[in-house]
Amino acid sequence: MPKIYILDVTNRDGVQTSRICLSKLQKTMINIFLDQMGVAQSEFGFPTTNHEINYLNANLELAAAGVIKDLTLSGWLRAIKEDVDLAYKNVPSLKHLNLSISTSDQMIQHKFQGKLNYDEIIKSAVEAVKAAKKYGAKSVCVNAEDASRSRIEYLIEFIAAAKSAGADRFRYCDTLGCETPFTIYERLSVILGKIKIPVEVHCHNDLGLVVANSLAGARAAYDAGIDSYVNTCVNGVGERAGNADLISVILAIKHGNGMQDYKLDEKINLKMAWKISKYASYAFGIPIPINHPGVGANAFAHESGIHADGALKDRRNYELYDYEELGRGEPEIIDTGRKITVGEYSGIKGFANVYDQLEITFKDDKEARSILELARYANVHNQKPLVEDELKFVARYPDIAKKIFTMQP
Repeated sequence: MPKIYILDVTNRDGVQTSRICLSKLQKTMINIFLDQMGVAQSEFGFPTTNHEINYLNANLELAAAGVIKDLTLSGWLRAIKEDVDLAYKNVPSLKHLNLSISTSDQMIQHKFQGKLNYDEIIKSAVEAVKAAKKYGAKSVCVNAEDASRSRIEYLIEFIAAAKSAGADRFRYCDTLGCETPFTIYERLSVILGKIKIPVEVHCHNDLGLVVANSLAGARAAYDAGIDSYVNTCVNGVGERAGNADLISVILAIKHGNGMQDYKLDEKINLKMAWKISKYASYAFGIPIPINHPGVGANAFAHESGIHADGALKDRRNYELYDYEELGRGEPEIIDTGRKITVGEYSGIKGFANVYDQLEITFKDDKEARSILELARYANVHNQKPLVEDELKFVARYPDIAKKIFTMQP
């Protein structure tokens, strides 16, 4: 029986969002939280980008050490052999790749402008897949950028060539967000009727249809007996109008009408929703919309007399799912008295007080001062006060933290 998996791209497409960014520590925390949430895969960055190298290698070390337990970490590259060569020079232990190239007439004619023709695009993708496999990649996905505006006959030819070269999946990219649930279901059904290969569904929200389109694409794969990987971003960030929101997609699969027979990856732990959404909001500096599904301030708020009365009698009258399911409902304690924080100019006394509150102790003064120095760097790195999980990470994995904070031009 096929399954629907979640592949989160916050650390790749999300950080490409104009006007926002994540530090390498924040990207690392997102990966850890995604792992705890049971997400199958994180597209965790760019192996050909110099300032990503230490972060990528450090996160692969966390995975090797079992800190990141089940989350697959995949790098994003252009589908050209030179990028694959450089990726493995920079990140030798990389095992999972997404190789991307444009396939629509619009992109081939007006983006490449004669640099690549239709045959050369297929040749480039094939060479990149073969090179990745030669380096020992366990999984390779070939991304058809602008698939939703690509001629379906050419898409089928492109996917067939990539599969023959060793590709394990292909990504159907609705790059401009122009699909509707009807068209993406129909197009993927035709493609998967010709080629049996797991599909990643990557949609954008330019028409406000991103979650609906993502589900329709996943259904097309499922109905063809094929696994799908819905691409998401935490809180729906992403280029332009954003990507499919992680929590909304999971809620829709679990609770949407007509989705009961479609099997979501059983590892998904929705109780992490509240934590990861709040962390991403703080890290990105973007408030969670009040009406955001599941985690918005009004997601379980009732004011209308009829609604309040009905919800108090039986929550199912006006609530589709339980707030506890999303990790909500616990009281949040806010310290309104003295508050000592750790920053880039903190001293040893204030630092010791903060870690005492977290019940973290150090074997001697030398270790304490070493961690303090790292915590200072972390604050420079983030440019905002560290949250508890970040403070704990720095104390528990100082060598990894040091690598993450080290960037050289």
